[in-house]
Amino acid sequence: MALENQGKGPAIDRVSPAAAIAGGEFQVRGDGLFPGERPEVRFGDVSAPIIVGSEHYLMVRVPENATVGELVVSAGEAKPIRYSCGIGIQIADSLHPVGNPAIDGFGNIYTTFSGSRGQKTPVSVYKIDHAYETKPFVSDLMNATGLAFDAQDTLYVSSRFDGVIYKVAPNGSMTNWVEGMGVATGMAFDASGNLYVGDRSGTIFKIGPDRNIYVYATIEPSVSAYHLAFNDAGELFVTGPTTSSYDTVYKVNLEGEVSAFYRGLGRPQGLAFSAEGDLYVAGSLKGRKGIVKITPDAEAELFVSGPNIVGLAFAPSRAMILATTNAIYRVDVDIRGRLIG
Repeated sequence: MALENQGKGPAIDRVSPAAAIAGGEFQVRGDGLFPGERPEVRFGDVSAPIIVGSEHYLMVRVPENATVGELVVSAGEAKPIRYSCGIGIQIADSLHPVGNPAIDGFGNIYTTFSGSRGQKTPVSVYKIDHAYETKPFVSDLMNATGLAFDAQDTLYVSSRFDGVIYKVAPNGSMTNWVEGMGVATGMAFDASGNLYVGDRSGTIFKIGPDRNIYVYATIEPSVSAYHLAFNDAGELFVTGPTTSSYDTVYKVNLEGEVSAFYRGLGRPQGLAFSAEGDLYVAGSLKGRKGIVKITPDAEAELFVSGPNIVGLAFAPSRAMILATTNAIYRVDVDIRGRLIG
């Protein structure tokens, strides 16, 4: 939304995508954006580098210290033009997520320090409270990978090291819930309380509340992890990066039959549904990295721009919580996430 246009000088018609985090890029389209001299672009008072520039188009990178979502373009002696856009704010760092963060019913955020395979880390899962204070929550769990809450707000954590799914109490103590999940990665609960676990070697397991285990579907093996999410119809959506740069988002129907829902993402990873039924996936689209929005009709567009994003979740505040390879960001998007059950 344009905030100001002085008539003469630069004019902004559109900025895309809707939001970005540090290192991400906005595409600015309009008129008079690059007159005889190079324009100046800022986010609030913070200068931003111009990657590509022309009369009608600018590509602008979000600097590390940008916190204000007001894009300001100044060209020549004309008064600047301003445009409102979304900027993600870093709320935690020095982490190592490898998939979606998880959010409990009170809005607390949980994320991992996963480490390299076989690496024992002092803390396995961290809890980020409403004041964005990061506190140790789970220790002594090797290679914490996937996180999922059930309908009773109990946290489950997968380990790709030992193939065990751990059940975590509110005080952070954990118990061995099921074993034998292979290289256990992403997880998701369905409306009936069944837990689905992705073994990146090619299997999606279904675990009932009674802990009986079934093979639900088989998919092409992934080089890193499977990531899982359900829609309101009970269909399971799966990503699993391969060595291809043109990967698929899979859909698994209620009978466990696998089909391609969308093809063409680069290294798709964590994914989540909004309450409106749109799917949001961490990956790249046509070479642009970030969060890709895919409608139920399989139409895709970049929604958040940013590097190294591995997962996302929707907070009760209608913010999008993003996990990169070493940090957690909050992006205010006014989107309600899909609830379990």
